[in-house]
Amino acid sequence: MRDLLFHLQPTAPASLQAQIREKIVTAIVDGQLPEGDRMPSSRQLARDLKVSRNTVTLAYQSLVDDGFLAGRERSGYFVCHARLDGASPLRSRPASAASLSSADSQVFWPSRLAIQAGAQINLVKPENWAKYPYPFVYGQVDAGLFPIAEWRDCARQAMGRRWMEDWAADHHANDDPMLVEQVRTRLLPRRGVMAAEDEILITMGAQHALYLLSALLVTPLTTAAFEDPGYPDVRNIFALATKRLVPIPVDQDGLLVDERLDGCDLVYATPSHQAPTTVTMTEARRLALLEKAREQDFVVIEDDYEFETNYVCAPLPSLKSLDRDGRVLYVGSLSKTIFPGLRLGYLVGPKALIEEARALRRLMVRHPPNNSQRTAALFLQFGHHDAMILKLRRAFGERWRVIGEAIGRHLPMLERNPSHGGSSVWLKGDEAFDGDALAAAALAEGAVIEPGSAFFALGAPKRNYLRLGFSSIDVGRIDDGVKILGRLMRNRAHSVGVAARKGLATARS
Repeated sequence: MRDLLFHLQPTAPASLQAQIREKIVTAIVDGQLPEGDRMPSSRQLARDLKVSRNTVTLAYQSLVDDGFLAGRERSGYFVCHARLDGASPLRSRPASAASLSSADSQVFWPSRLAIQAGAQINLVKPENWAKYPYPFVYGQVDAGLFPIAEWRDCARQAMGRRWMEDWAADHHANDDPMLVEQVRTRLLPRRGVMAAEDEILITMGAQHALYLLSALLVTPLTTAAFEDPGYPDVRNIFALATKRLVPIPVDQDGLLVDERLDGCDLVYATPSHQAPTTVTMTEARRLALLEKAREQDFVVIEDDYEFETNYVCAPLPSLKSLDRDGRVLYVGSLSKTIFPGLRLGYLVGPKALIEEARALRRLMVRHPPNNSQRTAALFLQFGHHDAMILKLRRAFGERWRVIGEAIGRHLPMLERNPSHGGSSVWLKGDEAFDGDALAAAALAEGAVIEPGSAFFALGAPKRNYLRLGFSSIDVGRIDDGVKILGRLMRNRAHSVGVAARKGLATARS
């Protein structure tokens, strides 16, 4: 049974009974009262609304007569959507409901918004992508590879009475000390990073860390540089704070280090595994970037993701490990390796910066959920994370090989960017290739792919690229999915050729 509470206007032209009816009808039509829900008793609703019980009973009875409610003897009244089926006009919002939003209509919200993040260009995919047979999407988990029993055991221990004060209390701005210790002693040393406890902040994913850094470091006068093509969300985060954005091209050695970085205050880079091209920044380029940072007095945000999935050679230590001036701010993520819905990451930087980031985070979310932090800490401590990484590396390594072979067979017209691993491939077509059009056509064939245009800086999007993720597609489906893409491309090329020949024949005649 749902509680209902709404305002009635005794002085309004409509009777109280009519007002009650209108409110309930609108709630049913808008889906706020799902079918089958039991309504409050007439006695309870009358008491809550401070009206007579007869008024509510008459309103209920009229709704039963019109099919909005169904009365059941000795059980009460229940929501009925029979009037909403088929082509009934009640599938649309009734005219009488307009008065409910009349207050909203008096405010022109776009003029009041300080920022309009909804207008930015982002990566999109169907919400039900997992139901498609060929989901070449990036950053999603393969349930078959996740150690659910081990995670469940860690969650059970984390939620036990032994640690109840740790997960039930409000820690204000503090993190779970066990998770901080695991990050400090188990994860960071593998990347060549040594940090004290007060130089680490747990965040709600890497993206949260990036937003915190932007809020602390970027003003309208800040010049911020980022990779192009690059991670769309970091570009959008910076764009909320400054218009002085500098897209920097990427080649086979990573982010280009040249005069375009002169005058920058902040540079974002993904050295270990560039998003989306998958290239790894060479040691020489890393040293050049650090030298340029020292020369131009800018700081570098290093987003160190997917370093674990290297199938060709040992991963290079992080850029932060080479930093001797404290100019590199390190961002890591547990969501990428454990599962994306976990929303846990970490930020490493100088104590003074971490203190400010902690204070800002407190104003936003106080701290990430304690139970999630403790569960992740136990998952790391017991070695489950290490075992999972090994399993993912083997599985993804096979998929990386299979998708490479499939591309060679079915998409020879596309150029694959060389990579050492990761969970996606970056493909480039000729100038006539339209990745956005291919993505739309592929969706109709059951294949979900990501066109590359969203990764490029605004004003100069390139449509002849696409990214194929393979973290969530079964290895046995990869070849068939890529084959579909090849067929669609050949069909499109044939259609374009026929149209061109017809046009030439028409011109000659």
